[in-house]
Amino acid sequence: MQGRKRVMSGVMKGVVVAVARRISSLFLVFLVLFSVCCLPKKTWAILDPVDFLALQAVRKSLEDMPGSAFFAGWDFTGDPCGFPGVFCAGDRVVALALGDPRAGSPGLSGRLDPALGRLSALAELSLVPGRVIGSIPDSLSLCSDLRFLALSKNFLSGPIPDSLGSLRRLRTLDLSYNQLSGSIPASLPSIPTLANLVLCHNRLSSSIPTFPDGAPLLRLDLKHNDLSGPVPALPPSLQYLSLSSNRLAGRVDGVLPGLTRLNYLDLSMNQLEGPIPGCVFSFPLASLQLQRNVFSGPVAPAAAADVAIPVVDLSYNRLWGPVPPQLAAVGRLYLNNNRFTGEVPGRLVQGLMGGMQLLYLQHNYLTGVEISPTAAIPVGASLCLQYNCMVPPVDAPCPVKAGTQKTRPTDQCPEWQG
Repeated sequence: MQGRKRVMSGVMKGVVVAVARRISSLFLVFLVLFSVCCLPKKTWAILDPVDFLALQAVRKSLEDMPGSAFFAGWDFTGDPCGFPGVFCAGDRVVALALGDPRAGSPGLSGRLDPALGRLSALAELSLVPGRVIGSIPDSLSLCSDLRFLALSKNFLSGPIPDSLGSLRRLRTLDLSYNQLSGSIPASLPSIPTLANLVLCHNRLSSSIPTFPDGAPLLRLDLKHNDLSGPVPALPPSLQYLSLSSNRLAGRVDGVLPGLTRLNYLDLSMNQLEGPIPGCVFSFPLASLQLQRNVFSGPVAPAAAADVAIPVVDLSYNRLWGPVPPQLAAVGRLYLNNNRFTGEVPGRLVQGLMGGMQLLYLQHNYLTGVEISPTAAIPVGASLCLQYNCMVPPVDAPCPVKAGTQKTRPTDQCPEWQG
């Protein structure tokens, strides 16, 4: 009898275990079905295979520089949408930020793989400063949704692909601080949404292409290239213009008057000539840099009111005539190495005593200044008057470039009675 009880007990235990296992299996099936049907798609969606393979190709063509660990998080046994710098919408890559963006990161080396063009939903592509070499892939033109493209501060070389002009949604193109050569593609200004074009510090040559009148361009930075020819007509929407350190020539008095929204203007270190339009002194500028050209003629601000630009540098030109008193409110004023004549307006001296930080008038033909020999230049302010047609009435330190000679030779100042 006891044996039969033991047998029955064992049978019952086996049934209980089997039922428990069955319930456990059903519960697991329920969890899987629930995760598929009820959880947000983002937790189970699989990256598009084309994008997956494109990311693998990008990874193979780039490496972390010593001290960088950006690609340590790129483990293709996991979800690529969780990789550093990879941003997805659904099953597509929409943004790719290559490299550790933190300040001081060593960046990446290698090349940009043409497979980037297979990321057809890509809207943003950026590359941190590093040592990436080679050309810009022409295939990027296939990313028709691209709005932001920034590949600055690397060692990219060769021409800018003309095909980038087919990116009709592109708003920002920053290829600055590379080794790009050739001309600026004429197709770029025709991009209807282009607001920021930054190509400075390259080896670009030829002329600046023409922009349509209605272009929405806000920032144009082409400084430190080898561009030549005239400054072309530019859209009135422009707020930032830097063309410094090129070989541009010709006049700008037909171009600048229409750019009334400019808050930064730098045309320095070119071969520009003719008069400086008086209207530019009334623009809402934070800085006006026109030094080291061959501008000539008098400086005549269009408005009678004081010029409120913090920095005005007109040095090393061929400007002549009297120094305009409207410049008394400028914070840092460089008029040195020109051909200005007459006396320094008393308003400029008052401005120096009342808030102007710097007034450079050396190497002109000025004949006098209303300032007491015992006047004390405010601490933090700089005044230089040497090498004019007068004996400097105050002993103020000048920059080394001004030399040591206090006055011009008298044969250069026939009207000066010294």
